Amino acid sequence: MLNRRMVLFTAGLGTIALHIGLRAGKTQAAQRFAVTHSEAEWRSLLTPDQYAVLRESATEYPNTSPLLQEHGKGNFACAGCDQDLFSSATKFESGTGWPSFWAPLDDKVVGTERDTSLGVVRTAVHCGRCGGHLGHLFEDGPKPTGLRYCMNGVALKFHPATT
Repeated sequence: MLNRRMVLFTAGLGTIALHIGLRAGKTQAAQRFAVTHSEAEWRSLLTPDQYAVLRESATEYPNTSPLLQEHGKGNFACAGCDQDLFSSATKFESGTGWPSFWAPLDDKVVGTERDTSLGVVRTAVHCGRCGGHLGHLFEDGPKPTGLRYCMNGVALKFHPATT
């Protein structure tokens, strides 16, 4: 009987966390961004996985993005609006299973907000142009910034350098 109550209690907490997580993803939609689309337009422009991450703040499974192994020179851009966000010069191997960077191209290309969707305080990162959820920011990265922008690969696309 006790085990059954624990299972129900845990399932209830999971449902609450999911609800809070989905609501947290809606906060950025209320902000004004240069690139905006209706939900139907976003769904037609993005793959289902991209939509889940960029518009609903989902997280892709670790070690599933081909961009994790991208080591060419160039920029990583938002898959939602094509804005360049990170340089390959700031990409590093974090061992987390997601593409990681120690700095964005500049302070305007990404924005951050407090995220408590999993019951812990984290810093969510979104595209400064379309508001798409990209991943999270942690303070355990390498020098010179000490930051780790842990990004969902499905939220990014790679633009190889032309020279």
